[in-house]
Amino acid sequence: MPDLIPDPQRDVRPTLEAVAARAGVSRATASRVVNGGAGVRQPLVDQVRKAVDELGYIPNHAARTLVTRRNGAVAVIIDEPEFRIFSDPFFSRQIRGISRELNAHDAQLVLLLVEGSGDFERVTRYLAGGHVDGVLAFSLHTDDELPAIIRRFRVPTVYGGRPERSAAEAGDVPEVPYVDCDNRGGAREAVSHLVSLGRRRIAHIAGPRDQTSALDRIGGYHDVLPGAGRELMAEGDFTVEGGARAMGELLDACPDLDAVFVSNDMMASGALRVLRERGVRVPEDVAVVGFDDMASVAEATEPPLTTIRQDVEGMGRLMVRLLMERLNSGTGAWPESVVTPTRLIRRASA
Repeated sequence: MPDLIPDPQRDVRPTLEAVAARAGVSRATASRVVNGGAGVRQPLVDQVRKAVDELGYIPNHAARTLVTRRNGAVAVIIDEPEFRIFSDPFFSRQIRGISRELNAHDAQLVLLLVEGSGDFERVTRYLAGGHVDGVLAFSLHTDDELPAIIRRFRVPTVYGGRPERSAAEAGDVPEVPYVDCDNRGGAREAVSHLVSLGRRRIAHIAGPRDQTSALDRIGGYHDVLPGAGRELMAEGDFTVEGGARAMGELLDACPDLDAVFVSNDMMASGALRVLRERGVRVPEDVAVVGFDDMASVAEATEPPLTTIRQDVEGMGRLMVRLLMERLNSGTGAWPESVVTPTRLIRRASA
């Protein structure tokens, strides 16, 4: 019969003192290494880390928080419905980049979804409780309450995507940094490519106008085609069905269109479906270019989708690095925002 009485010796967790003794250093030195402090020579750091591994030492979170004044957690706030978060590969790739970089910094990801106005109160309570060291917020909309909440509690934050307005607005609150891709430049390259193919009636399926990424891509479209008429523009919602609906509207309004630039790959896949259903050949009759280069989408469409690539996972990593730069800055300095390049990926659709 198994022994049901706990063995006290077996349940004793290694202590920081044991780590220090094994490494041959003082407790203070072991504490600085374990808690990420500076001022310890590399040979001693290596000794302490080796002792930690050998003993299986796990820092006490509560004690570590008292020493470092850190929770070791970062909130990722996304202002989108749950169905979009788990159906659009854009979000999974960005969260993957964030998660991997947080792991490298020994920090925990806390995911907060905002689906309606009532959720802002919940987010406010959570941030007010001081549970996280910082915030990564993306997919912001023009009527978002998040920037005001973040300003109120002075939570170190990095935005994913350029905010429509300054997060500082007025007063002594510094500008909140963001990471974004060159949406306008990428859109210009997409439309210029269609022009280079000899296309003359180039339409645009735009994203929702309450997001700066969509507005910037509209701007890039008009940079190349300043005289494009309203009949060549339709608005979607960054979903497959939104792209299908917009493509149908464009074909009804402009049956002679010969190309379409779509503001993301999900909508482009919906647009391709409608073109196929209506007997329109791609790219012979209508050439199609998307935006994002979500391989799971762009390579699976019929035909495979020409699109603008942005490094979504890399942008997630950059968001974490900017936040950690802010948290680790002895002066509390705010890092500069980063805009990453885009490039055209040619496949069969254009």
